[in-house]
Amino acid sequence: MMKHLFKSIRQYKKASLLAPLFVTLEVIMEVLIPTIMASLIDNGINKGDMSAIERIGFILIIACILSLIFGFLSGKFAAEASTGFAANLRKDMFYNVQKFSFANIDKFSPSSIVTRLTTDITNLQNAYQMVVRVAVRCPVMLIFSLIMAFNINRRLSIIFLFALPVLGIGLFLIMNNAHPIFERVFKLYDALNLVVQENLRGMRVVKSFVREDFEEEKFKKASKNIYDNSIKAEKLLMLNMPLMQFAMYTCMLLISWIGAKLILSSSMTTGELMSMFTYASQILMSLMMLSMVFVMITMSKASAERIAEILDEKSTLTNNDNPVFEVPNGSIDFDNVYFSYADLGHNSAPVLNNINLHIKSGQTIGIIGGTGSSKSSLVQLIPRLFDVTEGSVKVGGIDVRDYDIETLRNAVSMVLQKNELFSGTIKDNLRWGDENATDEDIERVCRLAQADGFIQEFPDKYDTFIEQGGSNVSGGQKQRLCIARALLKKPKILILDDSTSAVDTKTDALIRKAFIEEIPDTTKIIIAQRISSVQEADEIVILENGHIVSVGNHEELLKSSDIYKELYKSQMKGGEE
Repeated sequence: MMKHLFKSIRQYKKASLLAPLFVTLEVIMEVLIPTIMASLIDNGINKGDMSAIERIGFILIIACILSLIFGFLSGKFAAEASTGFAANLRKDMFYNVQKFSFANIDKFSPSSIVTRLTTDITNLQNAYQMVVRVAVRCPVMLIFSLIMAFNINRRLSIIFLFALPVLGIGLFLIMNNAHPIFERVFKLYDALNLVVQENLRGMRVVKSFVREDFEEEKFKKASKNIYDNSIKAEKLLMLNMPLMQFAMYTCMLLISWIGAKLILSSSMTTGELMSMFTYASQILMSLMMLSMVFVMITMSKASAERIAEILDEKSTLTNNDNPVFEVPNGSIDFDNVYFSYADLGHNSAPVLNNINLHIKSGQTIGIIGGTGSSKSSLVQLIPRLFDVTEGSVKVGGIDVRDYDIETLRNAVSMVLQKNELFSGTIKDNLRWGDENATDEDIERVCRLAQADGFIQEFPDKYDTFIEQGGSNVSGGQKQRLCIARALLKKPKILILDDSTSAVDTKTDALIRKAFIEEIPDTTKIIIAQRISSVQEADEIVILENGHIVSVGNHEELLKSSDIYKELYKSQMKGGEE
């Protein structure tokens, strides 16, 4: 896991190496300072030797200045390394998420991915900064201080050897019990983010149903779960501080008691005892800081595991070894196709059964069927948003699994049932279809999609800012903008998945007429609930429970299909009323 994560260090390897180097130099200076001060006291002040005081004092000043410089440089490089590491991790995670299929997204959930990209990476960034600085400083300080302490007086230094195993066992028990709780806390953060995300996206629904109190209760419950588990973990970690203080005060008392006896027996000088106190403080402070590192590592371990899961995840949809990079035409063939979401980890029966359908390039195909008849599942197999369970889907006579995924999807424009616009101007949104599109290209497709009229009524026209999700335009306007965006790709296949449901019948008819006149060579698949939206199609496919029950044009189906006839009569009757 760590090997994979550390691949994200990349250009910050130099900073990651320089930070511990300067930390080591800083520690060496700090360890030398007590010895220099002891010499200053014993050889200068106690003897009244002014020249020795000046000489040793000058060395002390140099050591302090060097310690300050090395400390500044270690902090600078540690900050650069940790923030750079976090930036690369965030980039690597996001890039990998962009490759995910719908099945991969469903495995983690959007709210969990957001938590991992934010909270978890911040935890790992803080831990990495402590690793390259504090985690180096503490053991180096501990080792050098122990060496200097043993050099001064071995009897006194043995005290530290008794403190180390006590602290080590205590820290191990604390960390071992805290880690599972932190794992649980980060999963609870996922749940909290989901509540917030759903509430903000569905704010209009929440307010229209007056469900604010219900949503507040949901948030309160999710937040309290995090609070309760965090408190439990923090209580365990709080044991670290009294354990460290107990060790520190015990060592100080023993050093004072034994050291005083050694001075009285002339086995130790005052300067040496003072430096022993300093080294004791450094040793115990190093242990305390090391325990804090362990706390941070414990917290970040759960985050590191969650980040590694995203980085290790491979898309369920990949190119084969020799993909095809050109789509010949817009013909589509479904040959004995079965599809089940069970292949994606869901417990479900096949939603498409033995689908055989052959569409010529340039044809207009209508698809109708009741809710749950798998109309959307059928068309999502064409741009390979999912892979078939059995059989094959061919575009231009080539199995979609043989195409380069990007090439295939560039040849297929799909306006999904749930339209999505992004924050930015209308032009910005439309150029998702073609980033190099000119203003003339944009206006042309908007006229085809019957969007130019309402855009011209906006004060800023095509420079009008669209709020996130398109919240400042109507449902019908959003649908027409999404259709225009799809047309900018100049696709060989255009799929409209119930994407004119929010426009009136007159506008719907104008859009279909523009398609026939302006893009006759593009294969058009229209999923609709209204018969009027598909009755002029070359062929109409009727789906029921994942099966094709009838195929034909409007006149043929009125004669041969009871389902189509009943639907047509009910809609015509509704229209008359």
